[in-house]
Formats: sequence, structure tokens, C-alpha cells
Amino acid sequence: MKLGVISLGCDKATVDSERLVGQLVGHGAVVTPDLPHADVILVNTCGFIDAAKQESIDAILSAARLKAQGDVKAVVAVGCLVQRYKQELQREIPEVDLFLGFSDLHHLVPELASRGLIADPVAGHPGVRQFLGDSAHVRYLKISEGCDHTCAFCAIPLMRGKHRSEPVERLVREAQALEAQGAQEINLVAQDLGHYGRDLGLGGPKLPDLLEALLAETSVPWYRLLYVYSAGLTERLVEVVARSPRIVPYLDIPIQHAADRMLERMRRPERQGTLRDKLGWLRRAIPDLAIRTTCLVGFPGETDDDFRELLTFLEEAQFDRLGAFSYSPQDGTRATQYPDDVPDAVKRERLEELLEVQRAISAERLARFVGREVRVLVDRVADPDGGDEGDGGGATHVGRVAWQADDVDGVTYVDQGGWAQAGSFVRARLTASEDYDFRAVALT
Repeated sequence: MKLGVISLGCDKATVDSERLVGQLVGHGAVVTPDLPHADVILVNTCGFIDAAKQESIDAILSAARLKAQGDVKAVVAVGCLVQRYKQELQREIPEVDLFLGFSDLHHLVPELASRGLIADPVAGHPGVRQFLGDSAHVRYLKISEGCDHTCAFCAIPLMRGKHRSEPVERLVREAQALEAQGAQEINLVAQDLGHYGRDLGLGGPKLPDLLEALLAETSVPWYRLLYVYSAGLTERLVEVVARSPRIVPYLDIPIQHAADRMLERMRRPERQGTLRDKLGWLRRAIPDLAIRTTCLVGFPGETDDDFRELLTFLEEAQFDRLGAFSYSPQDGTRATQYPDDVPDAVKRERLEELLEVQRAISAERLARFVGREVRVLVDRVADPDGGDEGDGGGATHVGRVAWQADDVDGVTYVDQGGWAQAGSFVRARLTASEDYDFRAVALT
């Protein structure tokens, strides 16, 4: 069976896709990028915000059209959007053969086998997680599923359920498999990494224990922590990060807002004072720490004063990186009951202003590293004709330093003076910074 895959949404969904495809490959499937000539197209959907929902629906419709053309024999849709709107999707897009929510995924192999599209399930095996991206040296390890937080704007608990931690032993085996496939950087992801282990019993492992096991049982050069609520940043966790050179000095801590009134209305656990104290402590404890965050603008009831308070806090907090999005109502969440939504035009204006403020902050933060000798993880060879956007035509390689996460942050353009393969490390000196990117020259 030739299998085409469309994986949408966050890094956690990418892990889901790779694990699911691994099961199918274990039963005889062969992954192909040629979707029109695939036997089966698997669409992993996202349902987080309106734009993501529309992208997922468009992908399902596109796969259904390919099926109508003749070569594609079956279309399967899974993921968050299906979990929330399975009945509506079945009614509106009957051309899709299978809509499987998270609790139904165990039916995938038997259903495809019953259609004669895949080997008999009894004859197969679980398979090995399959790489679906462009850079095999950068991988993601999802350490838990679901979420126990009750943020007023977020439907993730409604789609993914309660928080459930993966066993340490299973995660270590998966990390070893990723290393065997060439991983040089593994990004730990979950809805909240800090909650890891809270469901494994009072004396069970927590995030520091998992990190120590990963460091002891693999040789992966870089581990990175993404999506850690500030409340989960314990003294022991910070100590492990601070003393472990293979855990890069980088934390992704989503705050969403900084005005206490809005944080309370969003049902967030933090307040501005605790955020300020926590950031100061982290920067004292972990040398050269880079901190990324996420903010939500235009939440119902957000006044201009609330928004200005957020900008003032960002100027003070000096986050190295920031992602932002404007609020859109999600079915079933508490925020849909609030009557005072912000006009869309105001949301767009606030989002643009916030991102412009952060652009200047990021540029200033990056400038402090200029002149440093650093390790750069090479992601790709630059366009030999100088066509890489932002490289000025002088770089031979494009990579990242420890303070830059894959895909969401900037890059480092390196004048290598030779040729290094993607996935290798080079020593370099940072010579300049521009908004989100570095320029560097390789050291011989």
C-alpha cells in the first residue's frame, strides 16, 4: 500500500503522525510524497483556532477530490478536528472513508485490512516511528498527552482529554530510536512539560527524572524544553537544566497575557508579580538563558489599558522570542460565554503592534551575543546563488545556535569556508544580529 500523509498543526501532532505512520509501515505500507497516486491518504487535522480548522477542512476536501480522480482508494482523517466534529464531518464530507478520533485509532489497521489495503494485522508488527519532516537531525518527543489546565480560551482538554504521562522507559526507547535515525536535537513537547509525572503516583518520576534518564541513556547532543508553564519550573528542574550542557539554555514559557485582570479572566495560573519573580530567578540560575513566550491578544473584555499593560510588561520582561495570536472563540470553552468580544479590526491592530514591539526587543536581546564563539547546528547548505532570504549572498550554511528553536525562531547564517553536512556542528563566531537572525563566520 502506498501511503500519502498530510500532517497539520503543532509539533505534538507531528509526533502523533509519525507514530501512527510507523504502525502502518509495520503492516506493509510505503510512504509516498506523490499524493495523487497514493492508495491511501492520511490527514492528521488540527482544531486549535479557526484558521487551523479551515486548513484542515481544505486538506480533507483536497484528498477527497484526489480520491474522486481514481487512483486514491481511501481517505482517512484523524486528529483534533475529527475528535471535536466527527459527526458533522461525516455528514458534510461523506467521500472520506474513515473519521477516527483519538479513542478510535486502534481501528485504523483493522479497517484498512478489511478493505484489502494493508497486510493482515496479525501478520504485522507495531512498526517504528517514521520520520515525516525535512531535517532528520531535528526531532520531537511528546512526553505526555492531554491537559489538566482550564484556560478559558482553549479547547485542547476537550479534544485531548486529561493529562497522561508516558512511562520513562518508553520515552527513553523512543529517544534512542530517534538517535539511531540521526537525531542531533530532540525537542521535548507536551501541553505542559511541567506536569509530567503528576499522574504517575506520589513517588513516581517527574520531569527532572525523565531528563536525567534521557541524558544517561542517549548521546543526543541537544535536548530542548518547549511549552513549560512557569508553575512547573521547580528548583530541581532548573538545577538539572543549569548543570547539563546537553540541555540547551532555552525555555518556552507561554504567559498569554500580563494584566492580572486578563490572566484571571483567562483562568491562567500566573499573575504578573509571580511571572516577574520567576523570570528573574530563571535568568540568575541558568547562564545565557533564552526565554520564548506566547501571548494572546483581543481576548473578550481586553481594554486598551489591559493591552498597554501587556506591552509595558514585555518591555520590562525582555523575552528573547515571542509568538502571538489573536483570540477566536472555540466551541465548548468558557470564553464563548463572555459577551464582550473585541472587534476583529482591533485584534489585528493589537497583534501587529505587539509583534513590532517584540521585534525590537528580540533584536536588542540577540545583539548581546555578537562576538561570542558558539556551536552552530547546521540545518542545510545555503543556496549557492545567494538566494536564501536574509543571508546577503555570503553564507554557505544555514543553522541555529542553542538560543534558536527549530522552525519558530530565527536562524544563523554561517560563512563556513568549506562544506558541512546538515546535522553536523560547526564552531563559529557571531559577527552580527538582525532582528531574529545571526550572522557568523566559521572558525578553523
